[in-house]
Formats: sequence, structure tokens, C-alpha cells
Amino acid sequence: MTTTTVPVHTDVELLLKKRRPFGVWFKDKGWRHLVGVIVTLFAVFPLLYVLSAALNSNGTLAGTKGLFTQVDLGNFIKLFSDPSRPFGKWFMNTMIIGIITSAATVFLGAMAAYAFSRMRFKGRRMGLLSLLLLQMFPQLLGVVAIFLLLSGISDVIPSLGLGSQLGLIMVYLGGALGVNTYLMYGFFNTIPQSLDEAAKIDGASHVQIFFGIILRLVTPILAVVALLSFISITSEFVIASVVLTDPDSQTLAVGLYSFVSDTRSKNWGIFSAGAVLAAVPVMALFLFLQRYIVSGLVQGGVKG
Repeated sequence: MTTTTVPVHTDVELLLKKRRPFGVWFKDKGWRHLVGVIVTLFAVFPLLYVLSAALNSNGTLAGTKGLFTQVDLGNFIKLFSDPSRPFGKWFMNTMIIGIITSAATVFLGAMAAYAFSRMRFKGRRMGLLSLLLLQMFPQLLGVVAIFLLLSGISDVIPSLGLGSQLGLIMVYLGGALGVNTYLMYGFFNTIPQSLDEAAKIDGASHVQIFFGIILRLVTPILAVVALLSFISITSEFVIASVVLTDPDSQTLAVGLYSFVSDTRSKNWGIFSAGAVLAAVPVMALFLFLQRYIVSGLVQGGVKG
């Protein structure tokens, strides 16, 4: 009886035999890595440039010859030391307006999406279409109307008129529905209606079903809408600059513009320092809600 011996190859020999030529690898997958590196550098460079300008108290955006040639906190100190430009108040105003508006937007959008998803009534399809079409006309087109409306309200209810943060919140909530409702509506449709029917058999009302069952199952889309709303509110400039006239009540977007609005002295370094600090809450919220973002956006578009 003859026995045959099978040659034993080491892992290194197998890898060398399976390794493809560089040209074949680059044509198949390598070019994707090159594109990814170029896109990453293109996206990161402006951020590094602004951060470098914020940490250089002696330079400007135009005069800086290199990144991080000087690192100090002079711009951040100047940012908080100007009484006529209260950055701390601007920061707190932005957080208050952003949090309240985002929470109210999520709540109103969730209630509207639940009604469109679970209830059948006359004008339901037309209502959904109207909400989607109205978003084609941004609030920017109604700046003059908003100014005249708030100016008239100031004579009757000053707390809701020009110069009031509550008035600005009401203006923002005027556009709370629309795309957010449509996005939530698609996610609500992925929740089986058998859960609602089982709850109704047990005697649950629509309010109990909404708050006790549905909201717990649609947490990802609520997080996505809250994040998108917070980002849009904290970076909005035009409407906030029209409504908020008092420097103590302004938001970061409006207040920081005062550092570069003067044609004779443009404090780009201080402006960059303020921009870096303004991005911290958004980045923190994004990292906190990161696990919900992908599932919320993907599942919301599965079934409409």
C-alpha cells in the first residue's frame, strides 16, 4: 500500500501565491481608496484651517502662511472679554432656542406622522402631499411677512414680537411639519399595526398607544429629526437676524457675524474661535445619537 504525501504550505506561501499584481488590485479596488483619501483631505482641510486660525492670535485667515504656526488661546480669551459682544449669552441663547425648538419639532412631527400613518380620514393623502410641497418654499421667502407680522404682534403681545426669543421659536415651529413629518410617516409605517390592534383589544386609547408603544419603537427616527432640527436652528442666520434686535438676545450665528461685519476691522481669528466653540454642541449631539442615525434614515425610507 503506497501513501502519498501532500505538500504543506505555510500561511506566508499561500499569501504570496494569492497576492495579485498591484495594477490589478488598483483597477479593482485600489482606486476607491485613493478617492476616499482625496475626499477626506478635501473635507478635513477647511476644518484644520479654521482651527489653526482660532489658535493663532497674531494671524488672520488671509495672512496665515502655514497651519498651526503658533498655538495659543488668545482668540478665545478675547472672545469672552468683550462686554459689547456677550458670547456666553449668545451660546446660552442658541442652546435654549435649539433645544426647545428641536423638542417641539419632534413632538409635533411625531403626532402628525402618527395621525397620517394610523388613521384614515378625508384629505389624508392631500394633506401629506401639501406638507411635502410647502417645503419647496423656504421660510426665507417670507422674511418680510414675518417681520411685519411680528411687528404688529409687538404692539399687542410684546413677548411674542420683535426682539423676543419666544417669537423666534414660534416662527421656527411654523415650519416644524413638512419633511420631518413625511420622514417620520415612512418610519411609522414600518411598525406593524397588529400592535395597535392588540392594544385596542386590551382597551388602550390612541393616546396610550402613541405614548406607551409607538414612541418607544420609533426612537431612531426621533433622534434623527432632533439632530437635523438642532443643526438647522443653531446655524440659521437670516430669520434670527431679523427677529432678534437686542445683542443680549441674539444667537451665535447672528452674534458672531458682528466680528466680521465691520469693513475696517475683521476679527477672523476671534470669529474662528467662536465657530469652533459653536460646533462643539452639534458634534457632541451627533456622537451621542450616532447609533440611531443610520437605522433611522434607512428604515424611514423602506415603506411609505
